[in-house]
Amino acid sequence: MATYKYIRFFEELGIDDIPLVGGKNASLGEMYQTLVPNGVPVPNGFAITADAYRYVLEANGIWAELKELIGGLTGHVTDLSQRGLKVRQLIYKAELPKDLVDEILAAYADLRQQSGGQISLAVRSSATAEDLPTASFAGQQDTYLNIRGDADFLDACKRCFASLFTDRAIHYRIDQGFDHFSVALSIGVQQMVRSDLASSGVMFSIDTETGFKDVVFITGAFGLGENVVQGSVDPDEFFVHKPTFRKEHRAILKRHLGSKKIKMVYSSGHTKDSVKNVPTVKTERSRFCINDQEALKLAEYAIKIEDHYSKQAGYVKPMDMEWAKDGLTGELFIVQARPETVASQVVGQILKTYELTAKDKQTLVTGRAVGAKIGVGRVRVIESVDKLHEFKPGEVLVSDTTTPDWEPVMKIASAIITNRGGRTCHAAIISRELGIPAVVGCDVATEKLRTGDLVTVSCAEGETGYIYAGELDYKTHETDLSDLAKPKTDVMLNLGNPDLAFQNSFLPVAGVGLARMEFIINESIKVHPQALLYPKRIENDAVRQQVADLIKGYENGQAYFVQKLSEGIGTIGAAFYPRPVVVRMSDFKSNEYASLLAGEYFEQKEENPMIGYRGAARYIDTDYQSSFALECAAIKRVRDTMGLDNVIVMIPFCRRVNEAEQVIEVMSRYGLKRGENGLQVYMMCEIPNNVLLIDQFAEFFDGFSIGSNDLTQLVLGVDRDSAKVASSYDERDEGVKMMIKWAVEGAKRNHKHIGLCGQAPSDYPEMAEFLVDIGIETMSLNPDSVLKTIPLILQKEQAKRQV
Repeated sequence: MATYKYIRFFEELGIDDIPLVGGKNASLGEMYQTLVPNGVPVPNGFAITADAYRYVLEANGIWAELKELIGGLTGHVTDLSQRGLKVRQLIYKAELPKDLVDEILAAYADLRQQSGGQISLAVRSSATAEDLPTASFAGQQDTYLNIRGDADFLDACKRCFASLFTDRAIHYRIDQGFDHFSVALSIGVQQMVRSDLASSGVMFSIDTETGFKDVVFITGAFGLGENVVQGSVDPDEFFVHKPTFRKEHRAILKRHLGSKKIKMVYSSGHTKDSVKNVPTVKTERSRFCINDQEALKLAEYAIKIEDHYSKQAGYVKPMDMEWAKDGLTGELFIVQARPETVASQVVGQILKTYELTAKDKQTLVTGRAVGAKIGVGRVRVIESVDKLHEFKPGEVLVSDTTTPDWEPVMKIASAIITNRGGRTCHAAIISRELGIPAVVGCDVATEKLRTGDLVTVSCAEGETGYIYAGELDYKTHETDLSDLAKPKTDVMLNLGNPDLAFQNSFLPVAGVGLARMEFIINESIKVHPQALLYPKRIENDAVRQQVADLIKGYENGQAYFVQKLSEGIGTIGAAFYPRPVVVRMSDFKSNEYASLLAGEYFEQKEENPMIGYRGAARYIDTDYQSSFALECAAIKRVRDTMGLDNVIVMIPFCRRVNEAEQVIEVMSRYGLKRGENGLQVYMMCEIPNNVLLIDQFAEFFDGFSIGSNDLTQLVLGVDRDSAKVASSYDERDEGVKMMIKWAVEGAKRNHKHIGLCGQAPSDYPEMAEFLVDIGIETMSLNPDSVLKTIPLILQKEQAKRQV
């Protein structure tokens, strides 16, 4: 290969070359040299150095004029826009010196020769101050795709040089405190991967919403990756759990099917018109853009990349990467990698959470939540860049999508809402950086919301973001975790919603004492399990079609149920891994099962479902066992395939000892054998008979969890669903407390684990103190009461020691 003055091929570059070629190109060189040999495919290419940019300006004698134009900036949006345009025109019209042109074209010829023929190029800007650990300049300069031929290539280079002074780049440097002339522009030139014929996207080695570091988060769509990067599509999403992946377990933790309404493909135009967007077809929108094996291969690459950069840095360094699949060869490539600069930069021990307290809510629009905050303001619908000057500080920005040109107004918004985009789109990235809530991918936000509407934007309720009418009340909670002591009594969580698992994993708890399977079935599966097994028994054609629509894309109804349930449980298990997560098998009552889709065809009406056909009675009933088998299959997949062996199974509402024996036998028949692969099985202790015969029940279980809600109603004879006798329902009653005390003593007598997972300690501090007094091992609390209850437990434990 020839020696060049202004060109460096990737094999000649490393991470220390940022001053010469910018962060993007230095990282590509680093990966090409060190990670390609380690099995991470990176397309070859070269960098045109920052010295070339300076040479162009110097040879054309335009430095002084540039400094005069930029030096006179007033900071006003219109002034910045006018001056930015003049600067870009000045640089674009500058002649490229002949010796530089010769080098650029010679390097292009070298790359063609190495690649074995005609190729198209990705020509990307790489600023010398970008991708720093605390600031991301990504998207500030221009990128040109599918560039072919000498003339278009040179034109793309000139456009990249000029793009150092896009309005968004000028504004960003001002905000970040960078001198405009201490930053130079290098150009990355890389052989294109034919993802126009397949798919591409962005992935992170961290959860971008919560900063949870134990997952790889992959997004993708059909066609070239710019649509995902810029947020023009709602992409597919996959999560992979890093700790179990490192232990050779290969499974998708959870996934989301995006709408992917458009895809970017090659066009026959020149430079700026070399690619175009076309609608995707229905079959593309209804399937994932990559299969599970491809997602797992990308996760492998992400882990290798993060490991490499972490080893260099001396600490865990989450990465932001772009990937592309070649439609001709089927190969997967990494085309960019940079440090993640938002979620990974959250430091300190102050935990801030948001809680919507309003009871009456009118939902206007929903979408994908970005972050976990709540914002309030009046809507301002902006349809195009030329309307940005109408935006006022504190308003809620509503648009079809956003680009870097919108950033001057985004920084003064109270919240951001877009029709299009996923959790890695431009609006999502910038809102995280700014620390404001955003709801993206709403589809109809610009139609449903009107300028002047007062709204509350809530991202504090999981992965779904809600836009509510009016100004709703909410609370913020701040807790300093740095000096929070750990009580001897393990505090655990009550948790049902997998969407909140990563966020709640940062709470100072010993694990999850109660993960409710019913929430996942209700929210994610939505249909009665018997309807999935026996759809012909559904008498209504429209309902039968609804069920068929739900399971489209799955092998059958059973596969749908097992995958959905296992991914919900697995998400909770992964969030707290390796801390224990106790998963209660389904505990719907017959009226609750009947309310599921098609449930009415499989449930009989009971006069008192609270003490009817529920819990263990269902599991051992031959009429229901096929559905219980699906639950067992989901747990087995979580523990064996996903590798989440921290998951403990719990059996609810087990009335008699013979039921306990039967349910253990049925579980074993369906692949969940107690003791095998470390499987522990707990029983809910919630029926007086469980307490009275705890010695006999202890033969079949590894531990007990007192369900104070049901135990209270059965001890007191109170239906807790009846408003007429609600005043008689009280977990603090002496009879209930006596039962709890006997349960704790019985479990300890049999050397079994004993905890409590009811509502009582969350609602009543004195119950938490009582539980400490009687020596309970764990108490499981609702997330919102953990931080206020721990100090009470510590205080009680200290007083107990002093007695």
